[in-house]
Amino acid sequence: MSALDYRKGLHDLGDGCHAWLQPDGSWGWSNAGLVTGSGTSLLVDTLFDLPLTREMLEGLRPITDTHPLGTLVNTHSDPDHINGNELVASRDVEILASAAAAELITQETVDAVALVKRLDGTLGDFARHIFGPFALDGITATGPDRTFTGEESVDVGGREVRLIQVGPAHTPGDAIVHVPDARLLYAGDILFVGGTPIAWAGPIDRWIAALDLILDLDVRVIVPGHGPVSGKPEVSLMREYLVTVQTQARQRYEDGLDVDAAIASIELGRFAGLPEHGRLAQNVLNVYQQLDPTIPRPDRLTVLTKIAALEGFAPDTFTRATATS
Repeated sequence: MSALDYRKGLHDLGDGCHAWLQPDGSWGWSNAGLVTGSGTSLLVDTLFDLPLTREMLEGLRPITDTHPLGTLVNTHSDPDHINGNELVASRDVEILASAAAAELITQETVDAVALVKRLDGTLGDFARHIFGPFALDGITATGPDRTFTGEESVDVGGREVRLIQVGPAHTPGDAIVHVPDARLLYAGDILFVGGTPIAWAGPIDRWIAALDLILDLDVRVIVPGHGPVSGKPEVSLMREYLVTVQTQARQRYEDGLDVDAAIASIELGRFAGLPEHGRLAQNVLNVYQQLDPTIPRPDRLTVLTKIAALEGFAPDTFTRATATS
Protein backbone atom coordinates (compact mmCIF):
# COMPACT_ATOMS: atom_id res chain seq x y z
CA MET A 1 0.00 0.00 0.00
CA SER A 2 1.33 3.41 -0.94
CA ALA A 3 1.96 5.86 1.87
CA LEU A 4 -0.11 8.27 -0.24
CA ASP A 5 -3.17 6.04 0.26
CA TYR A 6 -3.94 7.59 3.60
CA ARG A 7 -7.71 7.59 3.89
CA LYS A 8 -9.98 6.72 6.75
CA GLY A 9 -11.11 3.15 7.11
CA LEU A 10 -10.08 -0.37 6.22
CA HIS A 11 -6.94 -1.16 4.22
CA ASP A 12 -5.96 -4.63 3.01
CA LEU A 13 -2.22 -5.07 3.57
CA GLY A 14 -2.10 -8.58 2.14
CA ASP A 15 -1.41 -11.95 3.76
CA GLY A 16 -4.55 -11.73 5.91
CA CYS A 17 -3.48 -8.48 7.58
CA HIS A 18 -5.38 -5.20 7.61
CA ALA A 19 -5.14 -1.68 9.00
CA TRP A 20 -7.87 0.68 10.13
CA LEU A 21 -6.52 4.19 9.59
CA GLN A 22 -7.67 7.53 10.98
CA PRO A 23 -6.22 10.57 9.25
CA ASP A 24 -4.79 13.00 10.04
CA GLY A 25 -3.02 11.05 12.80
CA SER A 26 -2.91 13.98 15.23
CA TRP A 27 -4.02 13.92 18.88
CA GLY A 28 -6.46 11.02 19.31
CA TRP A 29 -6.63 9.96 15.67
CA SER A 30 -4.94 6.57 16.09
CA ASN A 31 -4.72 3.45 13.96
CA ALA A 32 -5.76 -0.14 14.63
CA GLY A 33 -5.06 -3.46 12.94
CA LEU A 34 -6.56 -6.86 12.21
CA VAL A 35 -4.76 -10.17 11.67
CA THR A 36 -6.72 -13.17 10.41
CA GLY A 37 -6.03 -16.87 10.76
CA SER A 38 -8.09 -19.96 10.13
CA GLY A 39 -11.56 -19.11 11.38
CA THR A 40 -10.50 -16.36 13.78
CA SER A 41 -8.84 -12.95 13.99
CA LEU A 42 -6.82 -10.74 16.31
CA LEU A 43 -7.51 -7.02 16.71
CA VAL A 44 -4.69 -4.61 17.50
CA ASP A 45 -6.05 -1.73 19.62
CA THR A 46 -9.41 -0.02 19.81
CA LEU A 47 -10.10 3.69 19.29
CA PHE A 48 -10.53 6.86 21.35
CA ASP A 49 -14.29 6.73 21.82
CA LEU A 50 -17.23 4.34 21.48
CA PRO A 51 -18.74 5.78 18.27
CA LEU A 52 -15.41 5.52 16.44
CA THR A 53 -14.86 1.97 17.72
CA ARG A 54 -18.39 0.93 16.71
CA GLU A 55 -17.76 2.36 13.25
CA MET A 56 -14.53 0.39 13.00
CA LEU A 57 -16.07 -2.87 14.20
CA GLU A 58 -18.86 -2.45 11.64
CA GLY A 59 -16.29 -1.70 8.96
CA LEU A 60 -14.41 -4.89 9.84
CA ARG A 61 -17.50 -7.07 9.57
CA PRO A 62 -16.81 -8.28 6.01
CA ILE A 63 -13.75 -9.95 7.53
CA THR A 64 -14.86 -10.76 11.07
CA ASP A 65 -18.12 -12.38 9.94
CA THR A 66 -15.98 -15.24 8.61
CA HIS A 67 -13.06 -14.72 10.99
CA PRO A 68 -14.65 -13.85 14.35
CA LEU A 69 -12.59 -11.82 16.78
CA GLY A 70 -10.88 -14.05 19.30
CA THR A 71 -8.20 -11.76 20.71
CA LEU A 72 -7.60 -8.05 21.25
CA VAL A 73 -4.09 -6.78 21.94
CA ASN A 74 -3.60 -3.30 23.36
CA THR A 75 -0.19 -1.95 22.37
CA HIS A 76 -0.18 0.44 25.35
CA SER A 77 -2.40 2.22 27.86
CA ASP A 78 -3.17 5.59 26.25
CA PRO A 79 -6.93 6.20 25.96
CA ASP A 80 -6.91 6.59 22.17
CA HIS A 81 -5.84 2.94 21.93
CA ILE A 82 -8.02 1.38 24.66
CA ASN A 83 -11.20 3.42 25.15
CA GLY A 84 -13.23 1.13 22.89
CA ASN A 85 -12.25 -2.04 24.73
CA GLU A 86 -15.64 -2.42 26.41
CA LEU A 87 -17.30 -2.98 23.02
CA VAL A 88 -14.93 -5.82 22.22
CA ALA A 89 -15.07 -7.36 25.71
CA SER A 90 -18.83 -7.73 25.33
CA ARG A 91 -18.14 -10.12 22.42
CA ASP A 92 -16.32 -12.64 24.61
CA VAL A 93 -12.92 -11.68 23.20
CA GLU A 94 -9.76 -12.18 25.26
CA ILE A 95 -7.88 -8.91 25.82
CA LEU A 96 -4.09 -8.94 26.20
CA ALA A 97 -1.66 -6.19 27.19
CA SER A 98 1.69 -5.91 28.88
CA ALA A 99 1.56 -5.97 32.67
CA ALA A 100 2.94 -2.41 32.79
CA ALA A 101 0.21 -1.17 30.46
CA ALA A 102 -2.50 -2.98 32.41
CA GLU A 103 -1.63 -1.08 35.58
CA LEU A 104 -2.47 2.20 33.85
CA ILE A 105 -5.79 1.20 32.27
CA THR A 106 -7.95 2.66 35.03
CA GLN A 107 -11.20 4.57 35.21
CA GLU A 108 -9.32 7.58 36.52
CA THR A 109 -7.10 7.62 33.44
CA VAL A 110 -10.03 7.18 31.07
CA ASP A 111 -11.99 9.99 32.74
CA ALA A 112 -9.05 12.41 32.90
CA VAL A 113 -9.21 13.47 29.25
CA ALA A 114 -12.96 14.08 29.43
CA LEU A 115 -12.39 16.22 32.51
CA VAL A 116 -9.66 18.37 30.95
CA LYS A 117 -12.07 19.31 28.14
CA ARG A 118 -14.23 21.01 30.78
CA LEU A 119 -11.46 23.17 32.24
CA ASP A 120 -11.56 26.94 31.98
CA GLY A 121 -8.86 29.04 30.40
CA THR A 122 -6.29 28.39 27.71
CA LEU A 123 -5.64 24.79 28.74
CA GLY A 124 -9.32 23.91 28.49
CA ASP A 125 -9.52 25.63 25.11
CA PHE A 126 -6.47 23.74 23.89
CA ALA A 127 -7.95 20.44 25.12
CA ARG A 128 -11.24 21.18 23.35
CA HIS A 129 -9.29 22.08 20.22
CA ILE A 130 -7.39 18.78 20.07
CA PHE A 131 -9.99 16.47 21.66
CA GLY A 132 -13.17 18.24 20.57
CA PRO A 133 -14.21 15.66 17.93
CA PHE A 134 -14.26 12.80 20.44
CA ALA A 135 -17.14 11.64 22.68
CA LEU A 136 -15.17 10.92 25.84
CA ASP A 137 -17.90 10.76 28.49
CA GLY A 138 -19.50 7.52 29.65
CA ILE A 139 -16.59 5.22 28.76
CA THR A 140 -15.97 2.25 31.07
CA ALA A 141 -12.31 1.43 31.56
CA THR A 142 -11.78 -2.15 30.40
CA GLY A 143 -8.38 -3.68 31.01
CA PRO A 144 -6.87 -6.95 29.80
CA ASP A 145 -7.96 -10.44 30.78
CA ARG A 146 -4.35 -11.59 30.57
CA THR A 147 -1.01 -9.82 30.74
CA PHE A 148 2.51 -10.60 29.61
CA THR A 149 6.02 -9.39 30.27
CA GLY A 150 8.80 -9.51 27.72
CA GLU A 151 7.51 -11.56 24.80
CA GLU A 152 4.36 -13.58 24.18
CA SER A 153 3.39 -15.74 21.23
CA VAL A 154 -0.29 -15.86 20.26
CA ASP A 155 -1.77 -18.48 17.95
CA VAL A 156 -4.27 -16.87 15.58
CA GLY A 157 -5.92 -19.70 13.69
CA GLY A 158 -2.66 -21.53 13.08
CA ARG A 159 -0.40 -18.53 12.50
CA GLU A 160 2.03 -17.02 14.98
CA VAL A 161 1.69 -13.44 16.16
CA ARG A 162 4.49 -12.16 18.41
CA LEU A 163 3.91 -9.58 21.12
CA ILE A 164 7.15 -7.84 22.09
CA GLN A 165 7.29 -5.48 25.05
CA VAL A 166 9.59 -2.57 24.24
CA GLY A 167 8.49 -0.06 26.89
CA PRO A 168 9.00 1.99 28.85
CA ALA A 169 9.38 4.39 25.92
CA HIS A 170 6.35 6.35 24.75
CA THR A 171 4.50 4.93 27.79
CA PRO A 172 5.54 2.48 30.53
CA GLY A 173 4.00 -0.56 28.84
CA ASP A 174 4.57 -0.25 25.08
CA ALA A 175 4.42 -3.40 22.98
CA ILE A 176 4.71 -4.07 19.26
CA VAL A 177 2.81 -6.76 17.36
CA HIS A 178 4.85 -8.74 14.85
CA VAL A 179 3.34 -11.04 12.21
CA PRO A 180 6.42 -12.96 11.00
CA ASP A 181 4.88 -14.85 8.08
CA ALA A 182 3.52 -11.60 6.61
CA ARG A 183 6.71 -9.63 7.37
CA LEU A 184 4.44 -7.04 8.94
CA LEU A 185 4.48 -5.06 12.18
CA TYR A 186 1.90 -3.08 14.13
CA ALA A 187 4.12 -0.61 15.99
CA GLY A 188 1.58 1.16 18.18
CA ASP A 189 2.88 4.53 19.36
CA ILE A 190 6.47 3.41 19.14
CA LEU A 191 6.15 4.89 15.65
CA PHE A 192 4.59 8.24 14.71
CA VAL A 193 4.62 9.07 10.99
CA GLY A 194 4.07 12.65 9.91
CA GLY A 195 3.77 13.94 13.47
CA THR A 196 5.88 14.52 16.56
CA PRO A 197 6.42 11.63 19.00
CA ILE A 198 6.09 12.27 22.72
CA ALA A 199 8.06 10.49 25.44
CA TRP A 200 5.62 10.33 28.35
CA ALA A 201 7.73 7.61 29.99
CA GLY A 202 11.13 7.21 28.35
CA PRO A 203 14.00 7.06 28.64
CA ILE A 204 14.53 8.15 25.07
CA ASP A 205 17.50 5.76 24.89
CA ARG A 206 15.06 2.89 25.33
CA TRP A 207 12.75 4.28 22.65
CA ILE A 208 15.69 4.50 20.25
CA ALA A 209 16.54 0.89 21.11
CA ALA A 210 12.95 -0.10 20.29
CA LEU A 211 13.26 1.54 16.88
CA ASP A 212 16.57 -0.26 16.34
CA LEU A 213 14.81 -3.53 17.12
CA ILE A 214 12.19 -2.76 14.48
CA LEU A 215 14.91 -1.92 11.97
CA ASP A 216 16.51 -5.31 12.66
CA LEU A 217 13.27 -7.25 12.19
CA ASP A 218 12.44 -8.86 8.85
CA VAL A 219 9.44 -6.65 8.11
CA ARG A 220 8.32 -4.90 4.92
CA VAL A 221 5.17 -3.13 6.11
CA ILE A 222 4.77 -1.17 9.35
CA VAL A 223 1.51 0.23 10.70
CA PRO A 224 2.28 3.15 13.02
CA GLY A 225 0.13 4.19 15.95
CA HIS A 226 -0.50 7.48 14.14
CA GLY A 227 0.00 8.26 10.46
CA PRO A 228 0.04 6.36 7.16
CA VAL A 229 1.21 2.79 6.66
CA SER A 230 4.94 2.96 6.18
CA GLY A 231 8.23 1.10 6.19
CA LYS A 232 11.70 1.24 7.65
CA PRO A 233 12.63 4.66 6.18
CA GLU A 234 9.98 6.26 8.39
CA VAL A 235 11.36 4.38 11.40
CA SER A 236 14.82 5.75 10.66
CA LEU A 237 13.44 9.26 10.32
CA MET A 238 11.70 9.14 13.70
CA ARG A 239 14.86 7.73 15.23
CA GLU A 240 16.75 10.74 13.85
CA TYR A 241 14.26 13.09 15.52
CA LEU A 242 14.70 11.43 18.91
CA VAL A 243 18.50 11.43 18.61
CA THR A 244 18.42 15.13 17.64
CA VAL A 245 16.33 16.08 20.66
CA GLN A 246 18.31 13.90 23.03
CA THR A 247 21.69 15.20 21.85
CA GLN A 248 20.71 18.86 21.99
CA ALA A 249 18.91 18.54 25.34
CA ARG A 250 21.89 16.76 26.90
CA GLN A 251 24.25 19.47 25.67
CA ARG A 252 22.08 22.19 27.17
CA TYR A 253 21.89 20.31 30.46
CA GLU A 254 25.68 20.09 30.54
CA ASP A 255 25.86 23.82 29.76
CA GLY A 256 23.76 24.53 32.84
CA LEU A 257 20.53 25.65 31.14
CA ASP A 258 17.27 24.93 32.93
CA VAL A 259 14.54 22.95 31.21
CA ASP A 260 12.57 25.92 29.91
CA ALA A 261 15.69 27.59 28.51
CA ALA A 262 16.67 24.34 26.82
CA ILE A 263 13.22 23.94 25.25
CA ALA A 264 13.32 27.52 23.95
CA SER A 265 16.79 27.21 22.42
CA ILE A 266 16.71 23.80 20.72
CA GLU A 267 16.99 23.90 16.93
CA LEU A 268 14.96 21.12 15.32
CA GLY A 269 16.16 21.76 11.77
CA ARG A 270 14.29 19.54 9.31
CA PHE A 271 11.85 18.57 12.07
CA ALA A 272 10.81 22.12 12.97
CA GLY A 273 7.74 21.95 10.77
CA LEU A 274 6.36 18.69 12.14
CA PRO A 275 2.77 18.84 13.37
CA GLU A 276 2.44 18.80 17.17
CA HIS A 277 5.96 20.29 17.42
CA GLY A 278 5.09 21.57 20.90
CA ARG A 279 5.55 18.04 22.22
CA LEU A 280 9.20 19.00 22.32
CA ALA A 281 8.45 20.33 25.81
CA GLN A 282 7.83 16.86 27.21
CA ASN A 283 10.66 15.28 25.23
CA VAL A 284 13.26 17.71 26.58
CA LEU A 285 11.88 17.35 30.09
CA ASN A 286 12.21 13.59 29.74
CA VAL A 287 15.91 13.88 28.84
CA TYR A 288 16.54 16.22 31.78
CA GLN A 289 14.79 13.88 34.20
CA GLN A 290 16.93 10.98 33.06
CA LEU A 291 20.07 13.06 33.61
CA ASP A 292 18.85 14.36 36.98
CA PRO A 293 16.18 12.19 38.65
CA THR A 294 15.63 14.87 41.31
CA ILE A 295 13.93 17.14 38.75
CA PRO A 296 10.21 17.17 39.64
CA ARG A 297 7.84 15.36 37.31
CA PRO A 298 4.99 17.74 36.43
CA ASP A 299 1.53 16.31 35.82
CA ARG A 300 0.18 16.05 32.30
CA LEU A 301 -1.92 19.20 32.63
CA THR A 302 1.23 21.21 33.27
CA VAL A 303 2.94 19.58 30.30
CA LEU A 304 -0.07 20.21 28.04
CA THR A 305 0.06 23.87 29.07
CA LYS A 306 3.70 24.05 27.95
CA ILE A 307 2.86 22.28 24.68
CA ALA A 308 0.00 24.70 24.00
CA ALA A 309 2.28 27.68 24.65
CA LEU A 310 4.98 26.36 22.29
CA GLU A 311 2.39 26.05 19.55
CA GLY A 312 1.31 29.64 20.08
CA PHE A 313 -2.06 28.63 21.38
CA ALA A 314 -4.35 31.10 23.17
CA PRO A 315 -8.14 31.39 23.47
CA ASP A 316 -8.40 33.84 20.55
CA THR A 317 -6.48 31.47 18.23
CA PHE A 318 -8.96 28.73 19.12
CA THR A 319 -11.86 31.03 18.21
CA ARG A 320 -10.32 31.85 14.83
CA ALA A 321 -9.52 28.20 14.12
CA THR A 322 -13.07 27.03 14.81
CA ALA A 323 -14.58 29.94 12.89
CA THR A 324 -12.67 29.01 9.73
CA SER A 325 -12.86 25.23 9.96
